[in-house]
Amino acid sequence: MRVLICGGGVIGASIAYFLSCRGAEAIVIERTGIACAASGKSGGFLALDWCDGSPLESLARRSFALHGSLPEMIGGDWGYRRLVTYGGFASAQGGGRRGRAANVVDWVSDDVVVDRRLGSTETTAQVHPREFTAAMMRAAEAQGAGLRLGQVTGIVRDGRGSRVGGVEVDGETIEGDAVVIAMGPWSILAAQWLSLPPVFGLKGHSLVFETGSKVPAEALFLEYQDASGEVHGPEVFPRTDGTTYVCAISSESPLPIDPAEVTPDPGAIDRLQAMCARLSSTLGGANVLARQACHRPVTQDGLPLIGQIPGLEGAYVATGHSVWGILNAPATGEAVSELILDGVSRSVDLAPFDPARLAPLDPARLRTNAERRP
Repeated sequence: MRVLICGGGVIGASIAYFLSCRGAEAIVIERTGIACAASGKSGGFLALDWCDGSPLESLARRSFALHGSLPEMIGGDWGYRRLVTYGGFASAQGGGRRGRAANVVDWVSDDVVVDRRLGSTETTAQVHPREFTAAMMRAAEAQGAGLRLGQVTGIVRDGRGSRVGGVEVDGETIEGDAVVIAMGPWSILAAQWLSLPPVFGLKGHSLVFETGSKVPAEALFLEYQDASGEVHGPEVFPRTDGTTYVCAISSESPLPIDPAEVTPDPGAIDRLQAMCARLSSTLGGANVLARQACHRPVTQDGLPLIGQIPGLEGAYVATGHSVWGILNAPATGEAVSELILDGVSRSVDLAPFDPARLAPLDPARLRTNAERRP
């Protein structure tokens, strides 16, 4: 069976890997490059139980377990490790922990109060997202999967018109028995050809610092009030390669057609860098390796779209994972491979993520991302 996967992010690479484990021929079709968007610019944070009590619970728990076993299953190093996670707060106005008991985290400034532990090495972990995505794609290719660079411009139907026959890529037809739309927020472009609910892009900004061994394996989730009174939620993730990733400052900036054209909003990176210097002198004095932005895919109800697309046999979608794309990619890949090859997912119940639960977008009403807000 040949499955065409539109999108070379972590979801597409994971689907390709699990399909190839079952002997299916998976072809990933990607316009720009593997992990070129959010899959290469996100934090890579993993949590066992942070989705408990929501429809994501079983997906997240299964995926957390898969993350732990994948290094042994396919080999390679993508910075996977367990870590402790803390929460706290700070303000640009100062007045943090002066006069208080010392923080358990000693590499933050005196204006940061770390007042709770959010996760232990049993419940939180991390990967380097770009390296993880690339490793999943290499493992898929080692089992017969392929990568085709090009822009998907349409869906091809069989002679009856009721089933997928392939996709158009730069004017050329690639035949396939099934098609998976896994293009993150760019999945909305497929609403021109398929009955898909809208997918939106929520933009986030991030910095990658060169910190060496100065920052231990301690992730931070903070509430930070800047000088104007605006509250942000910076997230700080030190990595095994001696870098530290920090993200904050979201916006609903327009989504460009080409992922390669995503750039930070004017002034956002300077604001984020100033915030980081306030949070830690280690970050303030570190060399900045990357100043970047990406769009996370979100849906109207906040849950991903995972399942068969109504109206066309052999058409599937897997997108809309929001901030949990890296975490939930392995279980999504496993479940989608089962759905395609067996007709049902046995590892995770996909019913909460059925795309038919949301009204499809009218192709005639495709508009700019700024107008397409959830």
